[in-house]
Order: sequence, then C-alpha cells, then structure tokens
Amino acid sequence: MSKKITLKYIAEHFNVSTSTVSMALKDSYEISEAMRTKIQNFAKAHNYRPNPFALNLKQKTTKTIGVIIPTILNHFFVQIFSGIERVAHESGYNLITVITQGNLNKEIDTVNMFKDGFIDGILISISEETQSKQYFKHLHDFSNEAGPIVMFDRVSDLLQCDKIIVDDYNCAYNATNYLLKTGCKNIAIVSVLDHLGIVELRINGYKKALHDNNIEVNEKLITLVKKEYDFETEIKTLLDYQDVDAIIGLEEFSTIESMIIAESRGYKIPDDISFIGYTNGNLFKYVKPSVTCINQHGEYMGRVATEKLITRIEQEESNLHYETKIIKTSLVLRNSTKAVII
Repeated sequence: MSKKITLKYIAEHFNVSTSTVSMALKDSYEISEAMRTKIQNFAKAHNYRPNPFALNLKQKTTKTIGVIIPTILNHFFVQIFSGIERVAHESGYNLITVITQGNLNKEIDTVNMFKDGFIDGILISISEETQSKQYFKHLHDFSNEAGPIVMFDRVSDLLQCDKIIVDDYNCAYNATNYLLKTGCKNIAIVSVLDHLGIVELRINGYKKALHDNNIEVNEKLITLVKKEYDFETEIKTLLDYQDVDAIIGLEEFSTIESMIIAESRGYKIPDDISFIGYTNGNLFKYVKPSVTCINQHGEYMGRVATEKLITRIEQEESNLHYETKIIKTSLVLRNSTKAVII
C-alpha cells in the first residue's frame, strides 16, 4: 500500500513549512511562481488530496455528528437513520453511528469517546437501561463540555436539550378508540419494551380511551415481556387465560410474533382477534393479513432532529430556548382490523 501524501510530507520534501505548501496549493501570490509550480506538480503526481477533517479542525468544527441508537432491528430506527443520513449528506456532515443494544455502559463509553474525540454534536435515542436507571451524567458532561445534543423518540426530561418525540399518548388513544369502534372490547397491550417513557405514555393513552368508553381497565391485558422471559409462553398464557379480541403491539416484533402465536392457536384474523402495530415498516405491508399500523413518520423525525442539531452547531448563540417538537402520527388501515361498526 502506497504512503498517504500529506502537507507535512510535501513540506519535508521541499524543505519548507506546511503553511508554504498550503499557500502554494491555493496558488497564493505570496509564494514564488517557480515554487508554486514545483509543489503543485509534485502534489498532482503523488495524488495528494486535502484532508477535510484537518481543514475543519482549523475552523473549530469537524462537520461530524455522532448518532447513538439503541437498536437497528426495529424498523422505526432504520427509518429515522435514513432521515438523519439524508440531511447530514445534504448539509456536508459526516456521521459516526453506534448501536448500544440497550446497554447503558456502552452508551456511556460511546458518549465519552465522542466527547474526547472530534464530534460537533450528538443525536441520541437513549437506551432502556439508561432510562430505567435514570443515569445521565455522561450526557450532561458532553452537553457542558463538547457540544449540543438532540434527543429523539426515547428522551428524558432530566436533560436540558432539544427533543423530537412522537405523540405517543394520543396515537395509542386513537388506536384503542378505533378498535373499540370496530366492536372490540377486550384489547390487550403487548411489548418487549419496558422502563421507557414512551411505553408509559402509550399505556396511559390506551387506558384513557377505555375510560372514555366506559370500559374498565383489566391490568392482566397489559403484557410487558421482560428480556429474561420467553415471549411465546407469555403470549400463549395471555390468550389462554384472558378474553382477548384485539392486540396492540408496541413494536414490530411484538405485533408479528403475537399474530403468529394467535393463528397457531386457532384464532382467525381479524374475525376473532384484531391487531394494530407500531411503525409502518415493509413487513406490515406484506405479511398475511397485512397489518393495520401506527405510522410514526420515522424518516421525518430523523430529518427534523438532524436539522435542529445542525442549527445548534452552526448558530453563534448557545443559550437559546430548547424546543420539544412533537411528531403527529397517523393510523394506516389494513387487513388485520375489522371495519368500523356504523
């Protein structure tokens, strides 16, 4: 492999300073024409390319954003990242992305690495463990010492920064209300998520819809499956011991797996049991029956979060009022739910 040609290498070759080389490559009149020609020809012959990272450092910016997400298996985060990447590319920013797998220690190590390295700002959706332990020192330290943070989807009120969130309460309320209008009475909530503010908001929206329709909340219909438990066993127990005519899955996995388990136990969808899932991914379109879902507009969320962070990075004032932007959701009707009873 050939050696990468740098300004320092060229400067040593001609026994001049790196600033002389830099000015010569910029065709500065301050450098003699003969020296300019020699340096430019040498650089061209050796395929010299300027290091944009080093150039940005001189301007006290690296044009690099750190992105921290808890998982890439959830299609919602794939959609978000697509929006992040598009805006970053259009704005001339590079991305360094880390997946924490929901682990607090990995999140801490990543933020500290970003703080000690060359990152202008962070986009982060915090891990489940971070929220359950309510530990945010690493994020406070980065915000105070290194640059701005924008949180998206999974956020915390304990950190002062801009936040981009989904309207979790009302989307769960609307989904539950829709199922009730189709004649469902015993609606279950199923999720592999826990200790997250978004889960609490969705459950509260679900309960409010039941209350507004004079239906008593049955806590046994709310099934949050912990990591150490077997998902299939939990759902089979739910279906065997409770009257269930609808399930709202709080993420793609819970929705699809619950449908498969229900069908294996003789349920017909949607005649016997209806399903609504979160995130409008391709999987929901192509399974049979196709799944009615809550579209959280992940790509739009990613774009909005990145635009906000770049604005924070590039603005001169740093003490402006922090904003929490709420992304509205929409219900995409497909074949896993019945029609509204008129």
